[in-house]
Amino acid sequence: MKFNLKFLLITLFICSVSIAQNKGTISGVLSDKESNNQALPFANVLLKGTNISANTDFDGKYSLSVNPGDYTIIFSFVGYESVEKPVTVVAGQTTTVNQVLTSGGYTLQDVVVKSAAVSKQKESALLLEQKNAVDIKQSIGAQELSRKGVGDVAAAVAKTSGVSKQEGSNNVYVRGLGDRYNSTSMNGLPIPSNDPERKNIALDLFSTDIVEYISIDKSYGSRMYGDFAGGNVDIVSKDYRGKGMFEISLGSKVNTNALQNADNFLLSQGPSKTGFVSYGVPQNALDGYNFKNSLNPGKESPYGGNFNVKAGKTFNIGEEGKLSVFGTASFNNGFEYREGLSQSVNAQAASLKSFQQEKYTYNTNTTGMFNANYRLNKNHKIGYNFLFINSSEQTRDTYFGSDRDYDNENASLLVQRGTFTQNTVYINQLLGNHKVTDKIDFDWGVSYNTVKGDMPDRTQNKMFRNTATGIYTIAQRTTTDNNRYYQNLKEDEAAANLAFTYKLGDKEAGESKGKIVAGYNGKFKKRDFEAIQFNFPISQIGQNTAVDPNNLDSFFNQQNYNNGVFSISSFAGMTPQTYDGKQDIHAGFANIEYKLSDKLSSVLGFRYEKISQTVNWRTQLDAGGGTNTFDRNEFLPSVALKYELNEKQNLRLAASKTYTLPQFKERALFIYEDVMETKIGNPNLYPSQNYNLDLKWEMFPKSDELFSVTAFGKYILDPINEVIVASASNDISWVNIGDTGYAYGVELEARKNIFEIEGEYTNKLSFGFNASLMKTYQDIDKLKVQKETQNKMNINLTDTNSGFTGASDLILNADLSYTKNFKNDSGIMATLAYNHYSDKLYAIGSEGKGNLVDKAMGSLDLVFKTKLNKSLGIDFGARNLLNPEFKRVQENAGGDVLVFNYKKGMTFGLGVNYQLQ
Repeated sequence: MKFNLKFLLITLFICSVSIAQNKGTISGVLSDKESNNQALPFANVLLKGTNISANTDFDGKYSLSVNPGDYTIIFSFVGYESVEKPVTVVAGQTTTVNQVLTSGGYTLQDVVVKSAAVSKQKESALLLEQKNAVDIKQSIGAQELSRKGVGDVAAAVAKTSGVSKQEGSNNVYVRGLGDRYNSTSMNGLPIPSNDPERKNIALDLFSTDIVEYISIDKSYGSRMYGDFAGGNVDIVSKDYRGKGMFEISLGSKVNTNALQNADNFLLSQGPSKTGFVSYGVPQNALDGYNFKNSLNPGKESPYGGNFNVKAGKTFNIGEEGKLSVFGTASFNNGFEYREGLSQSVNAQAASLKSFQQEKYTYNTNTTGMFNANYRLNKNHKIGYNFLFINSSEQTRDTYFGSDRDYDNENASLLVQRGTFTQNTVYINQLLGNHKVTDKIDFDWGVSYNTVKGDMPDRTQNKMFRNTATGIYTIAQRTTTDNNRYYQNLKEDEAAANLAFTYKLGDKEAGESKGKIVAGYNGKFKKRDFEAIQFNFPISQIGQNTAVDPNNLDSFFNQQNYNNGVFSISSFAGMTPQTYDGKQDIHAGFANIEYKLSDKLSSVLGFRYEKISQTVNWRTQLDAGGGTNTFDRNEFLPSVALKYELNEKQNLRLAASKTYTLPQFKERALFIYEDVMETKIGNPNLYPSQNYNLDLKWEMFPKSDELFSVTAFGKYILDPINEVIVASASNDISWVNIGDTGYAYGVELEARKNIFEIEGEYTNKLSFGFNASLMKTYQDIDKLKVQKETQNKMNINLTDTNSGFTGASDLILNADLSYTKNFKNDSGIMATLAYNHYSDKLYAIGSEGKGNLVDKAMGSLDLVFKTKLNKSLGIDFGARNLLNPEFKRVQENAGGDVLVFNYKKGMTFGLGVNYQLQ
């Protein structure tokens, strides 16, 4: 028996060796024709009629070991035409088959990536770009956005490490640095802001339907504008590749809070439910009560929905020319409701204002995009992008409680405010890429963008409610208590990018050593802003007249105006308050990217910018008008190093100097009044200087897996901050708060496949995680502020230092995704995503009061997508499943005092999409 077993083992060994020796090898490299024949990683290589397959590696290489014979080899990649080639395999020999793939049709279906997908939408392709780049960058593509069910760009960037979104606003913080320290661009060209109080456009205006991928640059490079410290968000619009597609989708959504208040969901009347309005300031507002919109709220059914249509097609022109066009149009709306405490207290925790606030909200977003990309030949490409966005938000806020300035022992105070904002964005871009010679490339881009931000007819009324009788009367302590406010902003921005690239080395003789890039950037921005407020002083008779809060039209009307019950006034008649700003930046840059050794690469950059900024104003604070101008010359060096520890690991270092500009609104002597706060500008603001350092280790175990650790530091001279100014009304303004500030921390990121069953169809469970630990600090120097504002502004902040407003010590994101494909192009995908931030500073304490702090909070979302067949899909989303309570507290010696709280409610959505190809 032993003899027979030994004989069998020896026989099997000899046979296996013999078979191995008789096999042949097929190997080669796949390249991408659309990217100048660069290597195409993660493509599929399959022997037709067999289960033998492979994927290309990072360098586009593949290898198959097979028995001798004749085969047909199939090369394929999502978004590219499949290619079949015959091949003959000879025993003991290697047969080389190289192939170039090009886009032109789709033969593969992917439940995650829709048919308009291209390589840079895929997570694996973006990770490859991140791995190969010398500078430090992070991207999130259409595939990941779809997997996580992300609907807009603001939510998308908040899924990346070190980025958080301020609750209740569109403000995004990168590494603890807020709006002023960040920048936004589209296809590498800057875009203006839609908000007079913000530097950056609201990122939630951009639907992810228009996005190819989003790049977040956290380290500075010389091709970027120098007004940078936190990060630059670059939105890359879709670039369609394929023979043709048409897709239509419909959906609906509901918020649980809004649904619970469906019987009493009241909004101000006037604005169209489409989000477009045409009314504005009445021509004869001071001659009579000629205001168009009703003050009486109207009842709404709080059920939202969405509609989207996409289409794309590619046309061959001549032997080499190709024209690709893509368009999308969408409309979505939604309703929200929240209620909770809204109050302010003094240093002894005694109430100054204390209200129960209810907020009813209706919002819309209309988006239209068209782009056309024309490739004349392999050396020349021109593209045009047009984007139109119209977003609106209609809110009705009611505050019921007490205000020390309206002290009335017999009555409570009711404040009603109805606000409608409409933001319209027009983006036009023309871009070109040209290969002049084998060594010289020329890239250019020009843009002209317009943003309009309107607040037509914001209304505010204050009333007393008698405690004994329940009767309401109009309240008045100042003539501005009851008013109607109109605000218009228009900002035009033109920009130009020119860059020449010279490749070093000779690819005929060996590997290229790098390249030199030199060019010009120009950005020219002009803003016009005007606002007018009509106040309604109430006579004594009017203040004693009973009113219905939901029928104020019976009080504010032409008859009562004629009878002298109230009058109408404004700051300067029909002349509005105004400010305008102009900012010009001319920049020249140069950098050299050089491979110092087989493992060490570097980019050394330098940038010069000439900056001029002028602000003019005529406001109620300065009726005679004023102006303020500064000119700056900025010299901005940068360096980036990448050391390849091995094929899958990199070590990176980046260092740079940048600056931070004050914004138009911050330097204009203009006053903006809200229910709970008032803000004024400071003409004495000046730019901060920033020094940035990053050190990063990263590992790519597989094409779609990543582990990384990043340490970063920011040192800021003369940081700008929003503070409470010591004054009778405790106004808020902006000052260079101290000499220095800094932020430092560590970012961790991991993407890992828990299991992946190989085969013809996807069956994968994956996990993603990123976390940021950081610390921020800034000096507070009241004497510096007094000196630099010529004693026009004084601050009396409670502490001599603080952290940065908006910064959390801990931010983390985690997601778990399961993807399964079936036959007939069907499949499912489910993602559970969690986000958490720790306590963050909202505002610095003053006059002995402690800081205002937003308490830690987490959110959980579920996304479930199905593909029933090649054309039909159904999506389900559940947002904010934990429905946590948002809390803002004021830190006092006796303990935290709650000043603001609410719950947003859960939102459920269901959608269906149908696609033709």
